[in-house]
Amino acid sequence: MAETFFIAAGGTGGHIYPGIALAEALKEQDADNNVLFIGTPHGLENKLVKAKGYEILHLNIGRLNKNVSRGERLKTFLQLPLSFLKSFSLLRKYKPKVVIGVGGHASGPMLLMAALLRTPTVIWEPNAMPGMANRWLARFVDLACVVFEEAKRHLHARRFMVVGLPLRAEIERLSSRQETKDPAAPFRVLVFGGSQGARGLNKVTLEFLQKNSAWLKDNEIIHQTGAAEEEGVKNSYADLKGNPHLKVVPYIEDMAAAYQWADVVVCRSGTGTLAELAALGKPSVLIPFPFASDNHQQKNAEAFADENAALMILQKDLTPPLFGETLQKLKADRNLRETLGRNSRKFFKPHAAQEMAREILKF
Repeated sequence: MAETFFIAAGGTGGHIYPGIALAEALKEQDADNNVLFIGTPHGLENKLVKAKGYEILHLNIGRLNKNVSRGERLKTFLQLPLSFLKSFSLLRKYKPKVVIGVGGHASGPMLLMAALLRTPTVIWEPNAMPGMANRWLARFVDLACVVFEEAKRHLHARRFMVVGLPLRAEIERLSSRQETKDPAAPFRVLVFGGSQGARGLNKVTLEFLQKNSAWLKDNEIIHQTGAAEEEGVKNSYADLKGNPHLKVVPYIEDMAAAYQWADVVVCRSGTGTLAELAALGKPSVLIPFPFASDNHQQKNAEAFADENAALMILQKDLTPPLFGETLQKLKADRNLRETLGRNSRKFFKPHAAQEMAREILKF
């Protein structure tokens, strides 16, 4: 029998794409299942979720993490009473069978209110060090799905399930294909700062290419900047404007094609990105975001680096010369690239969304 499900997801692609993958898996089980997303009015979820044809309902709520200003935390505290009331109203109106939180500001109020109303609840935690909201929610929900075994130590949940990371369908499909590269093709680098870009990566990439423009003669680079910095970065690349080996974009719609194109990916270490790298066996240079809550990006990157599945450089150590030296090292050593890719593949757990959907449907 078809049911209604709530998926609370928002903020970044690392939360939203797994939520979409889970929604699609629930629809695969029964095409009549109704999946509604819960987000905030201004988050990236409004673009990505609507593009996939799903309805999104809104809670006005912000961040409470320690890495945001006191003013923002105070504003969020003041928003909490209304967000709980709105959650109560939505739960009574739609009567979802299960409420699933995959990350984002709206997860906290919605999951807690669902638990209080005895609606079955599930949280999904992708990081080795769980975020504040999931650490707090775990004791109230019916099931905690984790990617890293280590996360269990930080969550006081009634029941756990170890799962992979739900991947968008186009990435999952590519995971079973063998890539072949033309030996005569140039060395290709994808610099990818996540769905919102990364100022630290933008700065170092820009400075390296400004001082080493000749590098582009035998190599190619796609530099994804994030919408906020696109204009400034493009203006700074003025001397390289029109160079066919440099492509600067604010956002990459077709990440599957971008991954396929690249020989090496330079990126942050959010779990969503790492799962996609693992699925495709891509060698990477991980630059953890130094201000991530609970430093979870560094812990994620260390998990890969410890297994020789990626190179890791802390942002405080990242300089244009080191950036160039690392790329040259990877270009010159094909065996190193293959080793990193092969070891990253060990982190891939296929069909995670379908596995989660089957468990959720048991409620």
